[in-house]
Amino acid sequence: MAVDLSQILVIGVSTRSLFNLEKENEIYEKEGVDAFRNYQLKHENEPLEPGTAFHLVKNLLQLNQLAKKQVVEIVVMSRNSPETGVRVLHSLQTHGLAITRLAFSGGEPLSPYIDAYSIDLFLSKDSSDVQQVIDSGKCAAALIYAPPTDVQLDDIKVKIAFDADAVLFSDESEQRYKREGLDAFQKHESENVDVPLTEGPFANLLKKLSRLQHQLPVGIEDSPLRLAIVTARSAPAHLRVIKTLRNWGVYVNETYFLGGLSKDNVLAAFGAHIFFDDQDHHLESASKVVPSGKVPYNSDSPLNK
Repeated sequence: MAVDLSQILVIGVSTRSLFNLEKENEIYEKEGVDAFRNYQLKHENEPLEPGTAFHLVKNLLQLNQLAKKQVVEIVVMSRNSPETGVRVLHSLQTHGLAITRLAFSGGEPLSPYIDAYSIDLFLSKDSSDVQQVIDSGKCAAALIYAPPTDVQLDDIKVKIAFDADAVLFSDESEQRYKREGLDAFQKHESENVDVPLTEGPFANLLKKLSRLQHQLPVGIEDSPLRLAIVTARSAPAHLRVIKTLRNWGVYVNETYFLGGLSKDNVLAAFGAHIFFDDQDHHLESASKVVPSGKVPYNSDSPLNK
């Protein structure tokens, strides 16, 4: 019987995003697949340490208990073979992660399986898989950065932060800013304040997260799932963002218009379990204080040039 996941947030997370497998990946890259397989078999019963997306996944799964029904589904996705994936299965049990759906592709790309698992958000450290998902437009996808070395995250709430342009919204405004400059960008945004921004690669994810908030048995203002926008935009370009969210029927708990200030201090204060941005210069500092992921531009975007 087919399972309807349309009302459930489904996140596909790679094993390297969920657990710390950097030593194992180094063995694979330097010594080959046989050495990697032997290492994994030898250490099969040793639990893996948490990776960048671990606390996000752990806290999201807790929302199922709060809602007293399933509102979140996590799918572990890996290019490992089933044999080398046994260590991952043991680690899931050890860490008490209630995950039942898995995909071990035996070295093949994972992007073709996005639709098969009804994924809304794909998190991976494999740039080719992430780029293929972004180009397909099938769901949101991000390339996960290394975890911050010292971070204390809320054990009950789930806090997700987004950049605006080229993440929640299309990269049209970002292109105009880089092509014509700040004054032209702000003038255009002011003149089009009542015209909703075009949806970007994470728009549908934001909408589904907003719907999920309404499924929890607490008021939306007190929801344990908190959403924030942290953007370099400032007045007068800020109002179009707010009106676009209103047009989408989306409630965002917090919004920070920084006008070019560094984002890391705000993200640390917010306590983001994950932050999504499209620009490396923001992510390099942000990833040192909160778990972070890069949203690549579509391959044919002018911003790649």
